[in-house]
Amino acid sequence: MKHLLLSCCLFAIAPLASAQSASEANAVKKTIDTFFEGMRKGDSAMVRSTLAPAVVMQTISTRGGSPQVRTENPTDFLKAVGTPHPEVWDERIIYERLLIDADLASVWTPYQFYAGNKFSHCGYNSFQLVRMAQGWKIAYVIDTRRKDKCKQ
Repeated sequence: MKHLLLSCCLFAIAPLASAQSASEANAVKKTIDTFFEGMRKGDSAMVRSTLAPAVVMQTISTRGGSPQVRTENPTDFLKAVGTPHPEVWDERIIYERLLIDADLASVWTPYQFYAGNKFSHCGYNSFQLVRMAQGWKIAYVIDTRRKDKCKQ
């Protein structure tokens, strides 16, 4: 009888845990989607709303032959987003991997970047998000960039 009761409790809890994790995953995705929507709109305040206070933004550059990690100043990035530019910055992503443990989320997304309708480059983003009092915020992002061998 104890085993039957335990089994019933586990079956009752499993959908709740799954719903909660799906809800958290959707909240994480919403933060990243808002980040890219802000880029498309040229709205630096919208982008800023998705970032943790001490966000780190990096890219892996292969200029000069060997890979190097280049750090971008978040203030400069936000200024570039908010400065009017003739083309819409459209980064199209696919959620390939999303992992959550407590207040940490890790998200892996292949992307293609377009300036207006013109393809610019592609690669992968790796986001680290932290659940803060205001919700999920991007604490760290690093990406790769190339012109070929893009994931469709």
